[in-house]
Amino acid sequence: METPLRKQVTACEEINVSFNDKQLCALAMGQGPTIVLLHSLLADQTSFDAITAPLSGTHRVVVPSLPGFGASDVVRGGLGEIADHIAAALREFDLGPRPIFLGNGYGAFMAATLAVRHPGIAAKLVLVGCGAAFSEPGRAAFRQMSQAARERGLQAVADTAMRRLFSPEFQASHPELIAKRKKHFLDTDPDTFHDACDALATLDMSADLPRLDIPVMILVGEHDEATPPAMAREMADALPDARLRLLEGCAHVPQLQEPAAFLSAIREFIDQP
Repeated sequence: METPLRKQVTACEEINVSFNDKQLCALAMGQGPTIVLLHSLLADQTSFDAITAPLSGTHRVVVPSLPGFGASDVVRGGLGEIADHIAAALREFDLGPRPIFLGNGYGAFMAATLAVRHPGIAAKLVLVGCGAAFSEPGRAAFRQMSQAARERGLQAVADTAMRRLFSPEFQASHPELIAKRKKHFLDTDPDTFHDACDALATLDMSADLPRLDIPVMILVGEHDEATPPAMAREMADALPDARLRLLEGCAHVPQLQEPAAFLSAIREFIDQP
């Protein structure tokens, strides 16, 4: 029998705040220390659906739609400008003491940028599919996706986006999930997509990481082609207080692919005071 502490709390509260006439929308559930989940560029808020209920048994879980996704208004600019907007908007939320930020892909780069630009905003970070900087082939991939989408629309890069999220084997055995994820991707605001691709193609956090003096857990899928394990290892080596975990059999969105294994990997880290 589950203890009351581990009971899953599924009732959701919608939170909407406005900063600089821009609305940021989030879902919140559960009670306890706050953990904020920031989604990938190639996914959206719903990419955390498989883990929010279990997490809500021990934490207050806040899942924003990043600017340009869902009902959140578009905010133009690079990672720094978006991070500053999110930080200001989150101050309007009742987050309590410093929360944990858990980000996946673009959301992980956003979480790290938030912590660097706004010291004290986070107690800990969980970065899933992240790194200090992309290789030249990695940078080129973002430029190519953005260019193809400008010329022919997001539909032209939808299959590429799915390949960056999931291994071919996983896609072949989960066609319904892939169709659902592709539909969510196609709902992304095009300007937001292009801005994010430009930002990630020029990203280099190497000089900032030594100043990030909070506990950081870095997770990376064994088969993550978007942010390969080498990127995660390089980032972990540059941080003052980091631990690295390789998730076997997973790609870029392990919380979707193997939610139970993902939760097991982060549980001790997020539960520690």
